[in-house]
Amino acid sequence: MTVSAQSARHETRWPVLLTIAVVTGLLVVLPERVRAFPLWVTFAIGAVVIAPMVMVALSRGASVRWLHIEHGVVLVFFVLMVAGLLVNMWSLLLAMLQGAGGALGLRLLTSSIAVWVTNVLMFSLLFWQIDRGGPGGRDDGTGPRPDWLFPQDGAPTELVTPGWRPTFVDYLSLGFSTATAFSATEVAPLTPRAKLLMMLESSISLTTIVIVGARAINILGS
Repeated sequence: MTVSAQSARHETRWPVLLTIAVVTGLLVVLPERVRAFPLWVTFAIGAVVIAPMVMVALSRGASVRWLHIEHGVVLVFFVLMVAGLLVNMWSLLLAMLQGAGGALGLRLLTSSIAVWVTNVLMFSLLFWQIDRGGPGGRDDGTGPRPDWLFPQDGAPTELVTPGWRPTFVDYLSLGFSTATAFSATEVAPLTPRAKLLMMLESSISLTTIVIVGARAINILGS
């Protein structure tokens, strides 16, 4: 991925930093029995991911190096968090099978909500980082072909801001739509990896909502 030093200042990082803070907070508030990592590990991982993004935002002439570091750190962060997410889901399923005596319905419900929100935010972060070469590649137009086709890509020029490019909010919308509709909506996946990632996110969301969430509500109503 080749990016210009100037491109790092084009897209703000504060929505991404807020997302990482929310993910860290959600993992912290999970009950200990369904938490994949100790608290100190969660905070350490969050700090490691935030650091290069802050440097990208602050850097001027040497931002290309920090963009590469940011890219690698975000990918590692995604792998670790999704692995933890799957462990959390397994713990929730075990708690669900134990019935109301093994886990209170309210705790099961709040944990499933935390897992679902984390799922949306983590996949949104990954989509933002890999599509069209990441934020740097999109800013200066040096990225590869897109993984997703947004409605603005084919809209008449009078309806789209000149030089439009997707930002994190667009990928957050994509992640939310994938987790709620369990399929592609107005954004079309173009590559095999985009389709596989959306299938994985939908599968996690479906399991969390239909199986765990429904069981939690059933316990609360009984």
